[in-house]
Amino acid sequence: MSNLSRRKFIITAGATAAGTLLAHGCSSSSPTSSATPSGASPSAAPAVNINPADAPEVTAAKLGFIALTDSAPLIIAQEKGLFAKYGMKDVEVTKQASWPVTRDNLELGSDKGGIDGAHILSPMPYQLTLGTITKGNQPVPMNIVARLNTNGQAISLSKKYLDLKVGTDSKPLKAALANQKIAITFPGGTHDLWMRYWLAAGGINPDTDVSVIPIPPPQMVANMKSGSMEAFCVGEPWNAQLVTQKVGYTALVTGELWKDHPEKAFALRGDWVEKNPKAAKAITMAVLEAQQWCDKAENHDEMCQIISQDKWLKVPVADIISRSKGQIDYGTGRIEAASPVAMKFWADNASYPYKSHDAWFLTENIRWGYMPATTDIKATVDKVNREDIWKAAATALGVPAAQIPATTSRGVETFFDGVKFDPEKPQEYLNGLAIKKA
Repeated sequence: MSNLSRRKFIITAGATAAGTLLAHGCSSSSPTSSATPSGASPSAAPAVNINPADAPEVTAAKLGFIALTDSAPLIIAQEKGLFAKYGMKDVEVTKQASWPVTRDNLELGSDKGGIDGAHILSPMPYQLTLGTITKGNQPVPMNIVARLNTNGQAISLSKKYLDLKVGTDSKPLKAALANQKIAITFPGGTHDLWMRYWLAAGGINPDTDVSVIPIPPPQMVANMKSGSMEAFCVGEPWNAQLVTQKVGYTALVTGELWKDHPEKAFALRGDWVEKNPKAAKAITMAVLEAQQWCDKAENHDEMCQIISQDKWLKVPVADIISRSKGQIDYGTGRIEAASPVAMKFWADNASYPYKSHDAWFLTENIRWGYMPATTDIKATVDKVNREDIWKAAATALGVPAAQIPATTSRGVETFFDGVKFDPEKPQEYLNGLAIKKA
């Protein structure tokens, strides 16, 4: 988006926010409804009285999601009628078979049978924008308009390694996993980066000591059962299902690697945002309101009932509910009744897309050779990360000023092994890492 277009968006968003506040009120509370039986349609939210001058340019958008618990905000926004509430009455939320399929459909765009946006691994909008994962390496500019969640992923192992009692320290696996297959969901994606960071911190080179392979999230447990790999990193509910079926155990949840780490993003094609800035804000408002709803403890049971349905995750509620409530059975005898690093959708600024976090994702992609070492991290983040849209949507929802970050950086981050990442000094971080390609 050009500087002129960005200024135009901010002016338009501000006017829209003022009109919406009059209709929506200044409360940031989310819609509530009685518990909805599985398979039934939850009650739709009442439509906001939108000023015709502020109405979205279009009412339709096609959005993709992968069958993971952290896709809940998109599902809830659809099921609760929140997209329609903000004028986007023709939004479609469609299941994608894998992250490569999500990528392919974003490349196409809805006008060619694909999608306009998606629940997505946070590094992927950058990979698409830079053309590192596209056909012919052609850039597909993307915009991140919200972070969908923090925490909520895990690294799990086959039950044959139970005796090693592996946790955050991966060192005991160096000999046991030599030349074995380790699964992630997409090269350069969050799960790949969590797995690589964990292995490297224990002295295991993910490029030479093991074989890292991509597997779609819903296929992880089946592949572990068949012996196709020895470990995997994925989001819920697949780690919980592995434990439930006694096929393996959770070595650690990823919040133990990096407390309250960023995870999935909600991203839209850049050209779609350019053409439809009011619609982009309206969709973002719906997603943010859904995140507020999903984060409330009193809604967890209903959320899990809804997303468990066949058209969404197609997973038993029992495999979703516990970890959604922060109750984590690691399958080793260790049980956390209230994990401090459970998945968050809204609390502690989980929804806000910090640019400093995206700087880490790009730095790690450079570390492992997925992006050129010459990549201008700051310029790329500024191009893709549209936290201004998030702020306009949050303001329109009446989110209290205290819940809207005043800075795009969360500051210096500290990982479980004591390593620190200063977003202002990514090269210094890279220089200090013992195992890397870059």
